[in-house]
Amino acid sequence: MDYQFKQIEKDWQKFWAENKTFKAEVDKSKPKFYVLDMFPYPSGAGLHVGHPLGYIASDIFARYKRLKGFNVLHPMGYDSFGLPAEQYAIQTGQHPAKTTEENINRYRQQLDNLGFSFDWSKEVRTSSPEYYKWTQWIFMQLFDSWYNKDTDKAEPISTLIAKLETIPSEQINAVCDEDVLSLLPSDWNAFSAEEKQAELLKYRLTFLKESTVNWCAALGTVLANDEVKDGFSERGGHPVEQKKMMQWSMRISAYAERLLQGLNDIDWPEPLKEMQRNWIGKSVGAMVRFGLEGVKGSVVGSRKTAGNGLQTSSFIEVFTTRVDTLYGVSFLVIAPEHELVASLTTPEQKADIDAYILATKKKSELDRMSDVKTVSGAFTGSYAINPLSGEKVPVWIADYVLAGYGTGAVMAVPSGDQRDYLFAKKFDLPILQILDSQKIDKEADPTKEGKYINSGIINGMGYQEATQTIISKLKELGMGYGKINYRMRDAIFGRQRYWGEPVPVYFKPARSAGGNGLPYLIKEEELPLLLPEVDKYLPTESGEPPLGRAKDWKYQDEYEYELSTMPGWAGSSWYWYRYMDAKNDEAFADIDKIVYWKDVDLYIGGNEHATGHLLYSRFWNKFLKDLGYVTEEEPFKKLINQGMIQGRSNFVYRVNDAEGKGTNQFVSYGLKEDYLTSALHVDVNIVENDVLDIEKFKASREEYANAEFILENGKYLCGSEVEKMSKSKFNVVNPDDLVERYGADTLRMYEMFLGPLEQSKPWNTNGIEGVFKFLRKFWKLFHDENFNFSVSDDAPSKVELKALHKIIKKVEDDIERFSFNTSVSSFMIAVNELTDLKCNKRAILQDLVIILSPYAPHICEELWQLLGNKAGTLSFVPYPVFNPEYLIENEFDYPVSINGKTKTNINLPLTLEPKEVEEIVLKEETITKYFDGKYPKKVIVVKGRIINIVL
Repeated sequence: MDYQFKQIEKDWQKFWAENKTFKAEVDKSKPKFYVLDMFPYPSGAGLHVGHPLGYIASDIFARYKRLKGFNVLHPMGYDSFGLPAEQYAIQTGQHPAKTTEENINRYRQQLDNLGFSFDWSKEVRTSSPEYYKWTQWIFMQLFDSWYNKDTDKAEPISTLIAKLETIPSEQINAVCDEDVLSLLPSDWNAFSAEEKQAELLKYRLTFLKESTVNWCAALGTVLANDEVKDGFSERGGHPVEQKKMMQWSMRISAYAERLLQGLNDIDWPEPLKEMQRNWIGKSVGAMVRFGLEGVKGSVVGSRKTAGNGLQTSSFIEVFTTRVDTLYGVSFLVIAPEHELVASLTTPEQKADIDAYILATKKKSELDRMSDVKTVSGAFTGSYAINPLSGEKVPVWIADYVLAGYGTGAVMAVPSGDQRDYLFAKKFDLPILQILDSQKIDKEADPTKEGKYINSGIINGMGYQEATQTIISKLKELGMGYGKINYRMRDAIFGRQRYWGEPVPVYFKPARSAGGNGLPYLIKEEELPLLLPEVDKYLPTESGEPPLGRAKDWKYQDEYEYELSTMPGWAGSSWYWYRYMDAKNDEAFADIDKIVYWKDVDLYIGGNEHATGHLLYSRFWNKFLKDLGYVTEEEPFKKLINQGMIQGRSNFVYRVNDAEGKGTNQFVSYGLKEDYLTSALHVDVNIVENDVLDIEKFKASREEYANAEFILENGKYLCGSEVEKMSKSKFNVVNPDDLVERYGADTLRMYEMFLGPLEQSKPWNTNGIEGVFKFLRKFWKLFHDENFNFSVSDDAPSKVELKALHKIIKKVEDDIERFSFNTSVSSFMIAVNELTDLKCNKRAILQDLVIILSPYAPHICEELWQLLGNKAGTLSFVPYPVFNPEYLIENEFDYPVSINGKTKTNINLPLTLEPKEVEEIVLKEETITKYFDGKYPKKVIVVKGRIINIVL
């Protein structure tokens, strides 16, 4: 029988599902291996051919590891909360749960059609209450924890309370807000319950804080920086402005150093690790306080203040990595959102300041950070005092300074920084020379800089001495100190939308009764806190999030719940643990299973998640380890970023009239230079080998029904270009169509064949035919010319064993280094060799089936069964053992030259010495016939190379 891929694939997919072939259980007799894909968001469009690339690679590796004797966990699920489903719900009125379920069903069908070896018994959906119960539970643990710098880990909040009850708060080395109170145990013990709760909120790892956010009024929600482009929302293109809102945040900054150091212990792509290092942004420098002109310091109440007794409102504090340039400061720049802007702005400058702040609100933080060419700002009218020189420096606001980064203020040294220099030139501010060499930028080698001049106490000093001298003097004056700083900010943890995890918090007293109310956790036994029903998925008329529409949704019928939901990254920050024990009602995962599976051995996904999901996941993993819930410090041992499969767009060329308007004529690609044309995208699914199916094109849109075509050689040829695969470019290729036409095994191998996994590459359906022909050729090895199954039990020849063991070694090496594309090429070479040898030996072909099975599992399962292996699947049979002896060359086919011209070849053992070779050659009739009765003058034998006979 010929290769009936449709029936074969259908049968084996059914077999795997019914027999739960890939269900993974704890098995301590085997080494474990955990293979994970970044789980998809189930969109309504379904999968296109670019999406399965990483899934195919991970599946090949998972299947290979099973053959190598590993107990493999290879799960799949869905990141199913999110804004797209909510926006669709707003447009249609359908509940997001309904459309999400429909989309998941579509994804599941497509994934099953590709023959992935997922353990579907462990499927997770972040929008399922059974799942988000534990996301809420982790939030509660974070709320009930603080970060102890002395132990360098998170601890239960109860241990902090015990410290506050027994020692002064200033002796507690905690990561906390800057405005924590300076308390004695007697102060703490005298506090009311509400006062204690308010103070503890400044220490908790998740907390409420007023933050500057990207607010999109049209979408009614806060957006992350990567969801905003040029001041507009990426989804829908709606205006976005900067707005201060009370937001939940997570104190990821507490883990900055551990997140940085942990990068040294994981096998991730170096560019991705560098992105995280830059995002964390460790800087060694100093905090410097510039007193404000006319403001005298005093201590107010028991609030923690600066070391010199100044209130925080009496100075501007900056962090600098070049404190040695303090004498070169000619102005300060603070963020437009800085808390001191209002108090520093003089009446004369108010109009300018207000206008500038309004303009800044229209820019996203990303735009403000990336715009290095434009220099703008506004003068507050106030001055600060340089703590060393005593000179007055003007205070400006500028949008390139962000309130949430560092202190929200920078000291400007125009002689040493390009942006400061441009700012000073534009606004005619002083540029103070402080070195006899002007190379004081951060990249310069400080040891090669000149000596400081015009610089008070550091005149004549070099960089190192000047830095230490200034830090010591600042500390003595109470106006600064050395510090390690991190660019990374605490993560905002809330969205003003419906389709997300409810935050398990209520407020007491109720905020509607007046006042702010303080947050309290619901009881663990009350989890999950379910999403309530609402009449619309829009904010309320008064501007509250959609959850404000829920009727009678109150805690204990009295207290208000939090109306924001968790951000999209919440459910994806721990999901790999839920796969270990997806049905557990008592814990997010059983500790014995966590101890066994430990961490993810191989994680495949896109590098666009470098500073989002991948950073937050590492943070949550470290937190869970601190509290003893998991055993590993890092979640993902090895990470591979798969490249993008780009679309290959096709174009038709509409002929324009003299006025540039489109006509009803279309000219073929090769003739378009003779006409005035406009290029239009055309659906790639009606183009084959760049030839347009004209009738399908006419039927695609009403306006094309009567189109006329100028052909070349009787065909309409389309143009082409490589672009991102998207519906708008009509270049999306549906994997279902290719599976229907060629089969899943062909598609799997072709996607690997396109190029290295990590590189982006263009899709071209034209090449898939070659892989399909290869699989048919592979099938024919096992069948005679009438397609009857025919395999011999004869012993294989040396050359057949050599061909087999070459491919055993090659594929093993390639898979271990994730070079899947070169394996596909090697399979083709091996099958060609065995076809030329007319090999149908069971001893060869059975091992070849096992080797190919990770790539093309359906055809290999079928052949395995035809070979008489009735035990069921080949998924767990041992991978063939490579024997290097079969690759040792013990014979050589010598080319024989007569007077320098090659005449024939002779195959001889390599063990023969040159004299023995000469004796054989001179007796071989196929060689002596060229002598013409002459006797050779000389026989030259180069062992393993050539035989040359001189007559």
